Amino acid sequence: MGTISQKVSLEGVRFFSFHGFYPEEQVLGAEFILDIDTMLEVFDDGADELTNTVNYVRLFQIASEEMKIPRKLIETVAHGILERIRHEFLAVQYIRVSIRKMHPPMGAEVRNSAIELIFKR
Repeated sequence: MGTISQKVSLEGVRFFSFHGFYPEEQVLGAEFILDIDTMLEVFDDGADELTNTVNYVRLFQIASEEMKIPRKLIETVAHGILERIRHEFLAVQYIRVSIRKMHPPMGAEVRNSAIELIFKR
Protein backbone atom coordinates (compact mmCIF):
# COMPACT_ATOMS: atom_id res chain seq x y z
CA MET A 1 0.00 0.00 0.00
CA GLY A 2 1.05 3.57 -0.45
CA THR A 3 0.13 6.95 0.86
CA ILE A 4 -1.97 9.63 -0.75
CA SER A 5 -0.60 13.16 -0.69
CA GLN A 6 -2.78 16.16 -1.34
CA LYS A 7 -1.50 19.44 -2.70
CA VAL A 8 -3.34 22.70 -2.03
CA SER A 9 -2.00 25.81 -3.77
CA LEU A 10 -2.53 29.43 -4.59
CA GLU A 11 -0.91 30.49 -7.85
CA GLY A 12 -0.26 33.90 -9.29
CA VAL A 13 -1.78 35.99 -6.51
CA ARG A 14 -1.06 39.66 -7.27
CA PHE A 15 -0.41 42.26 -4.60
CA PHE A 16 0.69 45.88 -4.68
CA SER A 17 2.93 46.34 -1.65
CA PHE A 18 5.68 48.55 -0.28
CA HIS A 19 8.54 46.11 0.24
CA GLY A 20 12.05 47.10 -0.72
CA PHE A 21 15.49 47.76 0.66
CA TYR A 22 15.74 51.24 -0.83
CA PRO A 23 13.61 54.08 0.59
CA GLU A 24 12.06 54.91 -2.78
CA GLU A 25 10.76 51.32 -3.07
CA GLN A 26 9.02 51.72 0.28
CA VAL A 27 7.36 54.93 -0.96
CA LEU A 28 6.50 54.00 -4.55
CA GLY A 29 5.60 50.35 -3.98
CA ALA A 30 5.62 47.58 -6.55
CA GLU A 31 3.63 44.67 -7.89
CA PHE A 32 4.38 41.26 -6.38
CA ILE A 33 3.20 37.84 -7.47
CA LEU A 34 2.88 35.13 -4.84
CA ASP A 35 2.63 31.35 -5.11
CA ILE A 36 1.99 29.03 -2.17
CA ASP A 37 2.06 25.22 -2.28
CA THR A 38 1.18 22.98 0.64
CA MET A 39 1.23 19.20 0.81
CA LEU A 40 -0.27 16.85 3.36
CA GLU A 41 -1.05 13.17 3.66
CA VAL A 42 -4.66 12.10 3.29
CA PHE A 43 -5.83 9.65 5.94
CA ASP A 44 -9.57 9.54 5.33
CA ASP A 45 -11.75 8.19 2.55
CA GLY A 46 -12.33 11.56 0.93
CA ALA A 47 -14.72 12.92 3.56
CA ASP A 48 -16.18 16.15 2.27
CA GLU A 49 -15.08 18.38 5.16
CA LEU A 50 -12.93 21.51 5.17
CA THR A 51 -11.17 20.30 8.32
CA ASN A 52 -9.60 17.50 6.25
CA THR A 53 -7.64 19.84 4.02
CA VAL A 54 -5.84 23.19 3.89
CA ASN A 55 -8.29 26.05 3.47
CA TYR A 56 -6.95 28.08 0.53
CA VAL A 57 -9.08 31.06 1.58
CA ARG A 58 -7.13 31.04 4.85
CA LEU A 59 -3.85 30.82 2.89
CA PHE A 60 -4.91 33.97 1.03
CA GLN A 61 -5.82 35.76 4.26
CA ILE A 62 -2.42 34.95 5.79
CA ALA A 63 -0.57 36.08 2.66
CA SER A 64 -2.63 39.26 2.40
CA GLU A 65 -1.99 40.21 6.03
CA GLU A 66 1.77 39.63 5.67
CA MET A 67 2.00 41.48 2.35
CA LYS A 68 0.49 44.59 4.01
CA ILE A 69 3.44 44.89 6.42
CA PRO A 70 6.23 46.86 4.66
CA ARG A 71 9.56 45.08 4.91
CA LYS A 72 12.99 45.62 3.41
CA LEU A 73 13.35 42.05 2.10
CA ILE A 74 10.81 39.85 0.37
CA GLU A 75 12.60 36.94 2.05
CA THR A 76 11.27 38.28 5.36
CA VAL A 77 7.75 38.48 3.94
CA ALA A 78 7.93 34.89 2.67
CA HIS A 79 9.27 33.71 6.02
CA GLY A 80 6.35 35.33 7.85
CA ILE A 81 3.85 33.65 5.52
CA LEU A 82 5.55 30.25 5.78
CA GLU A 83 5.77 30.33 9.58
CA ARG A 84 2.12 31.24 9.99
CA ILE A 85 1.04 28.42 7.67
CA ARG A 86 3.36 25.97 9.44
CA HIS A 87 1.91 26.80 12.86
CA GLU A 88 -1.74 26.94 11.77
CA PHE A 89 -1.84 23.79 9.63
CA LEU A 90 0.04 21.20 11.68
CA ALA A 91 -0.75 18.32 9.30
CA VAL A 92 1.08 20.02 6.43
CA GLN A 93 4.31 18.20 5.56
CA TYR A 94 5.58 20.59 2.88
CA ILE A 95 5.22 24.33 2.26
CA ARG A 96 6.65 26.37 -0.58
CA VAL A 97 6.30 30.16 -0.69
CA SER A 98 7.50 31.99 -3.78
CA ILE A 99 7.41 35.77 -4.20
CA ARG A 100 8.29 37.63 -7.38
CA LYS A 101 8.85 41.38 -7.45
CA MET A 102 7.80 42.62 -10.85
CA HIS A 103 10.06 45.10 -12.68
CA PRO A 104 12.49 45.77 -9.82
CA PRO A 105 14.42 49.05 -10.11
CA MET A 106 17.73 47.81 -11.48
CA GLY A 107 18.65 50.32 -14.21
CA ALA A 108 17.77 47.75 -16.85
CA GLU A 109 14.68 45.92 -18.03
CA VAL A 110 14.16 43.04 -15.59
CA ARG A 111 10.89 41.10 -15.64
CA ASN A 112 11.11 40.12 -11.97
CA SER A 113 13.30 39.18 -9.08
CA ALA A 114 12.23 36.15 -7.06
CA ILE A 115 12.77 34.28 -3.84
CA GLU A 116 11.47 30.92 -2.69
CA LEU A 117 11.34 29.31 0.75
CA ILE A 118 10.65 25.61 1.26
CA PHE A 119 9.75 23.86 4.51
CA LYS A 120 9.64 20.08 4.99
CA ARG A 121 8.59 18.36 8.22
